[in-house]
Amino acid sequence: MAKNSVNRFNDPVLARAMSLTPREIVAELDKYVIGQYEAKRAVAIALRNRWRRAMVPKPLRDEIMPNNILMVGPTGVGKTEISRRLAKLAGAPFVKVEASKFTEVGYVGRDVDSMVRDLVQVAVDMVRTEEAAKVEDKARQLVRERILDILIPPPSSPSDSYFRTRQKIAAQYDEGLLDDREIEIEVSEKPVANVEIISQAGLEEFGVNMQEMLGDLFGGRRKARRMTVAEAREQLLQEEIDRLLDRDKIIEIAKVRAEEAGIIFIDEIDKIVGSGSTTGPDVSREGVQRDLLPLVEGTTVMTKYGVVRTHHILFIASGAFSNSSPSDLIPELQGRFPIRVELSPLDAEDFARILVEPENSLIKQYTALLRTEGIELEFTEGAIEEIARIADEVNRKTENIGARRLHTAMSLLLSDLLFDAPDIAPKKVRITRRTVRAKLADIAESEDLSKFIL
Repeated sequence: MAKNSVNRFNDPVLARAMSLTPREIVAELDKYVIGQYEAKRAVAIALRNRWRRAMVPKPLRDEIMPNNILMVGPTGVGKTEISRRLAKLAGAPFVKVEASKFTEVGYVGRDVDSMVRDLVQVAVDMVRTEEAAKVEDKARQLVRERILDILIPPPSSPSDSYFRTRQKIAAQYDEGLLDDREIEIEVSEKPVANVEIISQAGLEEFGVNMQEMLGDLFGGRRKARRMTVAEAREQLLQEEIDRLLDRDKIIEIAKVRAEEAGIIFIDEIDKIVGSGSTTGPDVSREGVQRDLLPLVEGTTVMTKYGVVRTHHILFIASGAFSNSSPSDLIPELQGRFPIRVELSPLDAEDFARILVEPENSLIKQYTALLRTEGIELEFTEGAIEEIARIADEVNRKTENIGARRLHTAMSLLLSDLLFDAPDIAPKKVRITRRTVRAKLADIAESEDLSKFIL
């Protein structure tokens, strides 16, 4: 019975991802984010709780709410990366929003429900991609037959000679010998409206999709176009995939995935903390908090794919809280983020590890980029330590932007090499502590220069 409850949504991606143990989740996150164990532990527990909830009998299952997380820490320490990697690991729909965006333009720019609509759209795109992969082989075969019918139209009474010729043409098609031949095919013409009736966001509130409505209005007209066989193959492939896909099934799976596995990351939540005054911009900030409250508590949101419940979406909020504290949030919102973790600032030792240990580390990235030019890039241990030391020093002297400082330092350090790469010989370049000091030390020591360059 427990097994059936996990797979009750007929979504093996969701079931498989939710069954990861907390230790497995932390181990995967360690491959991309250095340190911050408490934050990794908190998100690992939150993800595992989804699997546990799926194992609980239905009446109680609906009452179990996610433990939303508030991450507190300076910029560039891994808050967003932990959340994004968690979502990728879980195969979960993920959106990142900045809370401060909802206070702009007098708080009429976007409504907070838009983050849920965005999440559902991400889920639909994810599921569509997965379903498209399942039918791609069949779609390619159908495209092959359509193009062969254009190259050698079937007669009213097919003869043996026709079938022999078709087989010969088919063999040439399979070998790519016909890719440059021009043919004429009919393609769908997407309608373009010259009138602006109402914003897409406004239509979504009523569950209306303007694009689909116009598509039905114009009847999906088709237009003849000339193109090569290779171009036609790709053009027709998308049409055949669309025909084979079950749109209702995709939407059903996507809605469940958004509701049961969706993750919404609300960044800069400290920017909507008011100072306690009742006039000025702080009114709109508190208004944003009060509008966020129903979403985090659990409500229903109308999207163009139907009604979506937010009760079991995991909300992860983050902020530096340098000029405020989490207790400055309205009490109701604080209560909806029961798990609070503090992320520690990064130092030179952390930077040295960040440069080399993650699977997508900056040194691995630049080494791979320059290898495309035939250049073998090598960093000595002293060079890595010096880059880390300078990044830490500049962060302490100027604005602390965490690990993002490493991007700036590496870009400046390798700028000449990246420019001259095609003309360099020999093709092996060694970066030493002396190289780093020659490029970065003078800039780092001057506060004015480091402020504007690093």
